Amino acid sequence: MNNVNLLVLADPSIPGFFAAQWSVLRRDPTITGNIDGGGEMRAIVTRSAGSMELTDVPEPRELASGEVLVRPEAVGVCGSDYHFLTGELVTPEAFGPQYPRIQGHEVAGTIEALGPDCPAGLDVGVRVAVWPLSSCGTCYACRIGRRNACPNFRLVGVHVDGALQERFPVPASQVFPVGDLEPQVAAFCEPTSIAVQAADRGRIAAGEPVAVLGAGPIGQAVALVAGERGAKVLMTDLVAGRLALGRAAGAETLDLSEHEDVVPLVREWAGGEGPPVVIDCTGEPAAIRSAVEMISPAGRVVVVGISHKELSLNVSWFTEKEPDILGSTVCGAAQFAEAVRVVQRKQAVVRRLLTHERPLEQAPDAIAHAMSHPAEVMKLIIRTG
Repeated sequence: MNNVNLLVLADPSIPGFFAAQWSVLRRDPTITGNIDGGGEMRAIVTRSAGSMELTDVPEPRELASGEVLVRPEAVGVCGSDYHFLTGELVTPEAFGPQYPRIQGHEVAGTIEALGPDCPAGLDVGVRVAVWPLSSCGTCYACRIGRRNACPNFRLVGVHVDGALQERFPVPASQVFPVGDLEPQVAAFCEPTSIAVQAADRGRIAAGEPVAVLGAGPIGQAVALVAGERGAKVLMTDLVAGRLALGRAAGAETLDLSEHEDVVPLVREWAGGEGPPVVIDCTGEPAAIRSAVEMISPAGRVVVVGISHKELSLNVSWFTEKEPDILGSTVCGAAQFAEAVRVVQRKQAVVRRLLTHERPLEQAPDAIAHAMSHPAEVMKLIIRTG
């Protein structure tokens, strides 16, 4: 057995990152997941907080009614994967105890088999992106059409095994054909769907100034979607390389490292009274506080960034400005379908964001590197096929 141990150093400028001990085990036949079959295949299994293993797991053998078998080709790794891996999201208040788990929710792959009663339009050989969410259908959120806010939702790669394996079953309702998109580019449909949901929550309209706080992958996707809707976009961040990618996609940028107080600068950029929409992609309380402070009266703040930190706000801002302070989480089917169309139109922009790519067997080391070098790694893609 070949063991590799890595220490991921905390970066205090990145919320939610902390030191974690990694153990990469090349084979452990005791792993079980939500698949069952006769043969074996490779998978990356998150055993516990900070522990990932390259191992063999059983291959899927039978598909349930309405399921398809997907052979993943490319899997994106994002901040929520890091939070899950380090244990920050594996709490009763968040996603509950979910270890061991095969992660991977930003997925592009090819349909290899169809179970009984799959809908027309899906066939073997079709490349798809996977919408990772399923919901209960009976709670208040589901009944009013906001299934993404279901308190009982289940996410691929969090509550059920995801795509860091060679094959996995998915409900046919959760796969979306992507045409001839390259798998690496198609994997970005999922983060783009988060951006579409945030844009819908913020009611972004053509011609409106929109400030995007945070220029990581989700911030880049939000800027892309806002620009697609005709908005004027300003992106803020501390990392110059991220801002350069935003400018290449058409956004204006503001480097936070060069200014102590950006609120008056953003207000001035938006014409003096502040932008009507600010979308926070950091999850940092200071950024969210600035967002509420900088928006125009009757403006909208949408919080996308994940954090369990406490936030304090001046109560008078609510009565003086009458803002809408909105959360945003994952997305619905309509938003995912729109995300596929956005990525199809903006392939060249998306391709620039895919800065690192590694094969499945190198996933633990590659993820460790991405976590400890957040300014260098915009988007890591794991090749699974």
